Amino acid sequence: MHIDWWTLGFQTVNVLVLVWLLSRFLFKPVAKIIADRQQLAVSMMQEASAARDQAERDRKQAEENVAALDAQRTQRLGEASAQAERLKASLLATAREQADALRAAASEEADSARKQAARANEARATAFALEIASRLLSRLPSPALVDGFIAPLADAVRALPDDVRQQLVDRSEPLALVAPRALSEQEHDRCRVALAGALGQETPLRIEVEPALIAGLELVAPHVIVRNSFRHDLETLKEDVLSHDDE
Repeated sequence: MHIDWWTLGFQTVNVLVLVWLLSRFLFKPVAKIIADRQQLAVSMMQEASAARDQAERDRKQAEENVAALDAQRTQRLGEASAQAERLKASLLATAREQADALRAAASEEADSARKQAARANEARATAFALEIASRLLSRLPSPALVDGFIAPLADAVRALPDDVRQQLVDRSEPLALVAPRALSEQEHDRCRVALAGALGQETPLRIEVEPALIAGLELVAPHVIVRNSFRHDLETLKEDVLSHDDE
């Protein structure tokens, strides 16, 4: 086999030139492109990783926000429920107080009505009893309507304070002597003498007839009234009975 060294040399030079050309105009640009692409891929990977991390952080933050909102909502619901319970309890307490007050007022009003009705019944019964007593006393003999009351009237006048009795004496007008019927001359004289003894001097009398006295005598002046009659006794008895029932 014969080798042509010149041809081999030229071919070797051609290969070297081709390799240099490829290296200069193909391999390096391609390598640079690949490196740039790799750098870009790395950058994109880093950005994607950063975006993924940011998304994870956002997700966790969103979950925390949601959890915080849920906790806040739960707390507010609890506070609202507690406030509603307090309001309900307050309303129930107020309603119970108002109901108790209404029951107490109704009971008090009913008691007052019963007491008033009882007092009215007692007043009517007392008035009826006194009316019966008045009618029975009115049947006394005519002399008994006056005779037995002259001395007690004089004693009542004598028991008055001195200044009051002096007022009766100093009057220029006659004293009014009220009787249940017209007095006889003897009864008039007896009254005049008894009152003169009680007052210390004789005083003119003006007889006034008042059947409502039933029996007895009353001495009347502008500021002094001396009562000694069944009417006064019955009125006093009625007041005592009613005042005792009120107790």
